[in-house]
Amino acid sequence: MTISRILTGLLAGLGLLLAAASAEALPQYRLEQTLKLPGDGGWDYLTFEPGSQRLFIARGTRVEVIDTQRLTRIGEILDTPGVHGIAVAPELGRGYISAGGANTIVVFDLKTLARIKDIRSTGETPDSIIYDSATQRVFAFNGRGRNATVIDAVSNEVAGTIALDAKPEEARADGAGHVYVNLEDKNSLAVIDARTLSVQSVITLAGCEEPSGLALNASAQQLFAVCDNHVMVVVDAAAGHVLGSAPIGGSPDGAGYDPGARLAFASCGEGMLTVVAQGSTGVPRVVQTVPTQRGARTMTLDERRHRIYLVTADYVETPAATAEHPHPRPAILPGTFRLLVIAPHLEKQTNNPEGTGP
Repeated sequence: MTISRILTGLLAGLGLLLAAASAEALPQYRLEQTLKLPGDGGWDYLTFEPGSQRLFIARGTRVEVIDTQRLTRIGEILDTPGVHGIAVAPELGRGYISAGGANTIVVFDLKTLARIKDIRSTGETPDSIIYDSATQRVFAFNGRGRNATVIDAVSNEVAGTIALDAKPEEARADGAGHVYVNLEDKNSLAVIDARTLSVQSVITLAGCEEPSGLALNASAQQLFAVCDNHVMVVVDAAAGHVLGSAPIGGSPDGAGYDPGARLAFASCGEGMLTVVAQGSTGVPRVVQTVPTQRGARTMTLDERRHRIYLVTADYVETPAATAEHPHPRPAILPGTFRLLVIAPHLEKQTNNPEGTGP
């Protein structure tokens, strides 16, 4: 038997164990590896490409590319000013980058990382960006433009613009023709028809203030929105209402859902990853709070290996507030940027499976 087959078998076994996790055992997550990365500057979204096991990291003016199997940096895509997010269209062999500083969407070749085309956005500061396989369209959500630019990924031409009248944040596609996006300044979530490019409905996120990160359980049609007031709300997308909420850490900005483990995650900049499960009614409950590191606010998931990736850096002391800058941000300490890898381990669970605490 080859090594690759042995590894495949082991990973499949871990997936079965995680799927069978119950009141008797739940995976316990912990920081397993750290990779120091060169260069300075801020960061935003991370995107995992399952087929190649590569990780794309938005890094200020470029995109870093990481081989997650060897945990090494293997490339970069330059000249992407104000980069926010990366979407991949594996069946077309292309990737898409939202360059918010240039108001463009950069198209690149997934195999070679070579630049193919720059597409002018129809709104200011493209931010969250996703690929919808059902329509083979890319949706780039424009923060200042308060709309979404839609690109035909076959022709790489603009297919239309969707008005939102709100500041969009993270978005998800369910693969069945629906796109969901958080509306940060409206404390709500828009449901978009990916075929007609129209807003079908807007769901009020009761109990949520300034939603940012968004995760999706496509099979159950449930959404997990993380909110600035330290809660994650779970939404029944079909019924259009909130099922419940769970407490999470401060400064959240990312979310993920692992269908194999049946767990949702909130990455919180104060230095924690909140792990959330659901009872039989769909009401969420916290099952673990994983210490990470300050600033690790965005995340992505490798669903096959059940690993979570975050990035952060060290900060200098926050400057004093002034009239010109009433909410100053701390500067990033040069040379401290790093990737964090969180992995699960099965351990005995002692809490009440229908309870509300860890």
